[in-house]
Amino acid sequence: MSHKKIRILIAKPGLDGHDRGAKVVARALRDAGMEVIYTGIRQTPEMIIQAALKENVDVIGLSCLSGAHLELFAGVMQGLKEKKMTGVIVVAGGIIPEDDIPALKKMGIKAIFGPGAKTGDIAETIKKLVGGKG
Repeated sequence: MSHKKIRILIAKPGLDGHDRGAKVVARALRDAGMEVIYTGIRQTPEMIIQAALKENVDVIGLSCLSGAHLELFAGVMQGLKEKKMTGVIVVAGGIIPEDDIPALKKMGIKAIFGPGAKTGDIAETIKKLVGGKG
């Protein structure tokens, strides 16, 4: 097993202007030993895919509070497929209704974290997902 750090891209797709939660998670993942690339707010799915490709990430963490998560996350998942980047693990967080979780899992998002999720649990879940990848 290699001792390479997990590289994770934290991205805020859409017009959502609030990123405090994403920054808290990014810091916690960095503190848990991961290399974190944060794209900032108002990213299109295409911008997120390009950043993930350029940074050669293991994981993309999507954060959405605006309610447009189904459409935006589907755009990211479709872009990953088109770029043959299906090995990249995608996790998501934000204000996501319980009723939307099955659709998100069906599109390939491996874990969904809602408000109040503990940063330690997020880090552990990502480590398990990446560990089981190979």
